[in-house]
Amino acid sequence: MKNVQRKRRNWEKRLAAKKNKRKEEKQRRKLKRAEQSVTGTDTDNPQHSKRVVKVITKERLREAQLAGPKLCVDLGMTECMSHKEISRLACQIRRLYGSNRKAARPFHIVLTDMRESSLLYQECLRMNDGFLDYVMDVTEESCVDLFPLESLIYLTPDAEQALNTVDPEKVYILGGLVDESIQKKISYLKAKASGIRTARLPIDEYMVKKSNPKNFHSKILAINQVFDTLLCFCESGSWTQALGEGVPLGKGYMVAQETAETSAP
Repeated sequence: MKNVQRKRRNWEKRLAAKKNKRKEEKQRRKLKRAEQSVTGTDTDNPQHSKRVVKVITKERLREAQLAGPKLCVDLGMTECMSHKEISRLACQIRRLYGSNRKAARPFHIVLTDMRESSLLYQECLRMNDGFLDYVMDVTEESCVDLFPLESLIYLTPDAEQALNTVDPEKVYILGGLVDESIQKKISYLKAKASGIRTARLPIDEYMVKKSNPKNFHSKILAINQVFDTLLCFCESGSWTQALGEGVPLGKGYMVAQETAETSAP
């Protein structure tokens, strides 16, 4: 009788082990298909649960934190902004992160000069669902505290030098500034005072002004719009395509189709 019971228990263990193995193999194949789908390598394009896609997306963002191109959002200028402008900045941070989540090759995002006691931090918590779970670095330190000065490039529309390509060895900085009063050159002057090299998107080189009823033309973009332009350029190697998709029509510029391309290496 004891032998029969022992054999039965052994049989049940083997059966359970086989079931677990099949379950693990099924989950492994499911995750692999989901990763292929997210990265665009799965030609069958199967449907996946939101949970699986979320797992794959977070893993890709964590890999970017280790080896992806780096982009800082300088949030050390909130004293120049109103409550309304700070709320708009919180929305732009959400959109920027949303774009990074969808990217095939995301950036390593760092929010610098972000203090938990600040109004911006509270607005990010209030307006951005899951902000505390964002796969990005948030620090009270500044860019110059975190990275070598020679690796930093501050992107500002007031820079003289146009950005030619995106160097994975550099750290790109976006000024977290929403300025409805149009205070001049705040991020540019801050970068210069810190000894940081500056660059601008090559709007002048690849775009031309278009006529509009208000005769309005502006090269000042929201941080998420600049980021979307960088993402598109990294994926396509085309400034024509990146600027055409990243610069809103309302800014009064259009792509100059005859302009020669500058391709990424």
